[in-house]
Amino acid sequence: MIISPDDQERIDAIEKALLDRWPETRIAPSTERIAALVDILGSPQLTYPTIHVGGTNGKTTTSRMIDSLLFAHGLRTGRFTSPHLETYLERIAINGQPIDPKDLIFAYNDIAAYLDLMDTKFEHPISFFEAVTALGFVAFAEHPVDVAVIEVGMGGEWDATNVIDADVSVITPIGFDHMEYLGNTLHEIAATKAGIIKEGGFIVLAQQEPEAAKELIRKAAEVGADVAREGIEYSVTSRDVAVGGQLLTIQGLNDTYDDIFLPLHGRHQAANAASALVAVEAFFGEQPLDMEAVRAGFAAVTSPGRAEVVRRDPTIILDAAHNPHGAKALA
Repeated sequence: MIISPDDQERIDAIEKALLDRWPETRIAPSTERIAALVDILGSPQLTYPTIHVGGTNGKTTTSRMIDSLLFAHGLRTGRFTSPHLETYLERIAINGQPIDPKDLIFAYNDIAAYLDLMDTKFEHPISFFEAVTALGFVAFAEHPVDVAVIEVGMGGEWDATNVIDADVSVITPIGFDHMEYLGNTLHEIAATKAGIIKEGGFIVLAQQEPEAAKELIRKAAEVGADVAREGIEYSVTSRDVAVGGQLLTIQGLNDTYDDIFLPLHGRHQAANAASALVAVEAFFGEQPLDMEAVRAGFAAVTSPGRAEVVRRDPTIILDAAHNPHGAKALA
């Protein structure tokens, strides 16, 4: 992406203004501020369908897979993920690419005054993450997109993204992380992450530890959500190593999808692919997905910073694993 000097100056100024806000590492668990902010903005997050992706590990990669599959099926897509690797523009993607600087500048100009207004209404000001989340919601509405894939920042119940009304929610494997905020047991962590399960919605559950699975299923039953469970309603039925990735067969809800080339390595990425595919099946409804679009969507997937080989001699691999479950998957 080529950015003009004027746009770069404005993008840098916006980043500084965002970073000067309440930092995303200081958590005040509540959706009260973001709910008030999007309300005054006209609830942009409710103007397009959404798929919500929570869990502990694999959220970003699964979100990128869902995005790629939807785009391959001809939809205009938005994708909101965090954190970023190189530039905060990565957090807000349109049709699989970081948002155009001019579009981000336009969206920020729309919300800047409202951010300042909301700062005066609460004990804590609007945080960096809340502001960027609102920025993404507005950018997707202004584009506009046909569907947005929204990754949870932390937890679920009180995460800033949880003001959407998702058609489909995905919960990737749950493990121990951010325990000072989410709890010290898998049950407590799962209870918080289950907060994204919506009444009458559809939830895709990746393979979970029994303690976490029990709580997630309980919440789904409580709110009347339909559930698809990895290993029961859907699964990876075959996985073979291929040059540059792996070749998969996935049993989905409506069909068996074979000869899928995934340019990512590892059993965990195959599982992420299965969850992503089923989320897209659930989004479209009770019919098989277009096989060639599925293959094209997966073949186009990238996931920077996830077992990414950045040098061959000597071999250097970058990975975002930052907790025991993630490190085990990487190993």
